[in-house]
Amino acid sequence: MGPEAWDRVRTAQSRPPAEALLDLESLKLLAPIPDPIRIRDCTLFTDHIEPALRAMARRRAKETTDPEAEYQRMIDSGQYDLPDILRKQFVYYNSDHLSISGLGETITAPPTSHTIDYELEFAAVLGHGGTDIPESQANAHIFGFMIFNDWSARDIQSEVMKSTLGPAEGKDFDGSNTFGPFLVTADEVGDAYRLGMRALINGEEWSRGNSASMAYSFEFAIAHLSRGKQLHAGDILGSGTVASGCAFELGRVLNNGDEVELQVDRLGSLRNTVRYR
Repeated sequence: MGPEAWDRVRTAQSRPPAEALLDLESLKLLAPIPDPIRIRDCTLFTDHIEPALRAMARRRAKETTDPEAEYQRMIDSGQYDLPDILRKQFVYYNSDHLSISGLGETITAPPTSHTIDYELEFAAVLGHGGTDIPESQANAHIFGFMIFNDWSARDIQSEVMKSTLGPAEGKDFDGSNTFGPFLVTADEVGDAYRLGMRALINGEEWSRGNSASMAYSFEFAIAHLSRGKQLHAGDILGSGTVASGCAFELGRVLNNGDEVELQVDRLGSLRNTVRYR
């Protein structure tokens, strides 16, 4: 993915042999990186967090005898506000790099889940790694970008996160990380912080946002993550969910057979179908 490889790619692209030209409609596109070495999903958007936490409080309050009173008590506790740490820095978790899916695949919910959900994100892929990368130089480490659907089983997630130890199996099931449809090189994307983002369910728009609302940049994330440790070519960094970028935040639920389509300007359209067991 270095400069020499790019020179060879540009040369081949300028004079492609006839046998290299294929009809896109006749192809089945797989995930651009089917076996990534590592996925870190970051909270680079923070304006999604508090609405999602309050949606979680609403769900938990429904289990009580007086849901409205319990919900208000939970909100008043401050435990469902934006955590102070996110005002100072982003956080992240490591996703399962073996649970990968791509364009057109059916996403099957875990056996005990009845509320699978999409998350509208995009991801940066590193072209080469390094340690202690300055933020001012981090952009040169980004090879390209792709759409990222960080699927979640909300009913499971709401329960396991009571432990405060993370989403666990709420985000860890077969195919729960969908990438695609392409890995678009950074030079083709241009300004990654001016990208419109949309989610359509069965053709109806549910979510709309823009990468301009990111609280932290990928360059900032690279500098932070490389502090005292090695990043590698092929590492994937997720943006986190844009505001309103999931059904849970909107108080809506996906049904069996629903088609979920995520669109990000200059990155394409990523479609999948939801299946419950």
